Amino acid sequence: MGGTEDHSEVFRAKVNLETSQIAWKELQRYFAGGVALAVAADLDLVEVAHQMSRDNAAQIKQWMASGKFGKVSDAQAQDWFASDARLWAVVVSPWVLVQPVRQLQ
Repeated sequence: MGGTEDHSEVFRAKVNLETSQIAWKELQRYFAGGVALAVAADLDLVEVAHQMSRDNAAQIKQWMASGKFGKVSDAQAQDWFASDARLWAVVVSPWVLVQPVRQLQ
């Protein structure tokens, strides 16, 4: 029974429970504080949180280089504010990871 793998699954389950939808207007203070990080819609938010908690710099840099992960831009913040967007959010202290809620087609 591998301890690392068990720990990873426990962490993912915990993060999944701590992830919730929230209005962007309630998250703006984190954006203003420079700690809001945007996660692309095609990434798994829980997996990104897991890799951040493990300080997996190689994976994080890869996502950043591809434009799938990074600080929320001014344009994103303005768009989300104007559209009264709801986002998925989870805290990986000191960061708040946010991801647009996917609309069902």
